[in-house]
Parts: sequence; structure tokens; C-alpha cells
Amino acid sequence: MMGRDVPVEIKVLDARLASWGLPTYQSTMAAAIDLHACLDTAVVLEAGSPAQLIPTGIAVHIADAHLAAVIMPRSGSGHKKGLVLGNTVGLIDADYMGPIMVSAWNRNALGTAPIVIEPGERIAQMMFLPIVRVAFQTVEEFSAVSARGEGGFGSTG
Repeated sequence: MMGRDVPVEIKVLDARLASWGLPTYQSTMAAAIDLHACLDTAVVLEAGSPAQLIPTGIAVHIADAHLAAVIMPRSGSGHKKGLVLGNTVGLIDADYMGPIMVSAWNRNALGTAPIVIEPGERIAQMMFLPIVRVAFQTVEEFSAVSARGEGGFGSTG
């Protein structure tokens, strides 16, 4: 998979993407593509209010069990505005063919200015990742012991 472009089908659900721009990599070494907010009017996210679903105007069909996509906030939106995803990271399975939506949430403190998402604004990014599918083997005891063993929740310092 490395070193080659993997074909993924995209369906344009919002004609305005023709002028706003289809999802694309913003630089030659970018890891993710930007997604636009396909809104008719601006959405105002008040601090402390529930997350809202924002349509991106696209659907994808990955069609490869060893590939998935994740939706993440754009770095600047999270750091400068306080815009995060309502579910932290969205997962797009290879067999999902519905519209890609972004769960947007204002993480800022109560009483602060709202976040306004404008129609066409780039609000999130989608990154495609290789997936390793496992075949569980039920055992009574593990076949080897690691240095960490069963230590968890801060056990390594």
C-alpha cells in the first residue's frame, strides 16, 4: 500500500463543492484531505451546547477491508477556535457508503464567544489508514510473558 495511490470512490452530494473545491490534499506531503462545511447558513456553536452534525457534501466507498478513514478536526480550528469533534475522532469503515458528517462541538468555557461555522469553511480533515484485521485465538493462558505483564493505568511510570 505504501508508495501508491489507492483508489477510493467519492460521490459528490453537494454541487457547491465544484466552486469550493473537492476534498484534496493541501500540500504534496499532507497526510489528510480537508472537508468543507456544506451548510446553507452559518451554524453557531455555543460553548457547552450539544455537538451538531455538519454535512461535508460527500460520500465515499473505500471498499477495501484493509483500509479505513478517520475524521479529525483541523489543527488550527481546534487550537485557535476550540472546535473539536463531538466524538473526538470519527471512523469511516470500508463498507460505509453514506454521507460523511462531522460532529462539531465547542469545547470552550461557558460564557465565551460562540464558534461560527460558515458555509464552505474547511472544518475537518479525513485521513485514510491501513487496517490490520485480527483472528482471535481463545487461550487459558498467554503463550509468553511480557516485562509489563498485567500492569496498567500508569504502571510504566
